[in-house]
Amino acid sequence: MATPYDFPSDLRAGQEELHQVRAELSALLKRLPWSVAPLDGFSDTGGWRKMERPASPGWTADEQAEVEKLRQREHELAVFVSCHRFWAEVAAAERVDARMKLKHAHEIPEETEAP
Repeated sequence: MATPYDFPSDLRAGQEELHQVRAELSALLKRLPWSVAPLDGFSDTGGWRKMERPASPGWTADEQAEVEKLRQREHELAVFVSCHRFWAEVAAAERVDARMKLKHAHEIPEETEAP
């Protein structure tokens, strides 16, 4: 039987925001050109892994700032979640299990009390 963990609300909120920030950053990076700086396109068909890239106009200053802001927030949240005081209350042998449950806690609806 799976061990239930009573995650503090701030830890759950931090983990949820971390998921959101990572999703937002991933979506942004997929939309942006492949190179931060303007670069010519290239075609490498002679190597073991064929690769082609179109010319990249580079990222604008605003795009670079947005990526940096999201990366900074992702770092802050990752540190907050991984260093939260809650982990000291969990036995060392159970921390990996608890961490995995927290990562997936947003996928499982929280139980609510009946009125």
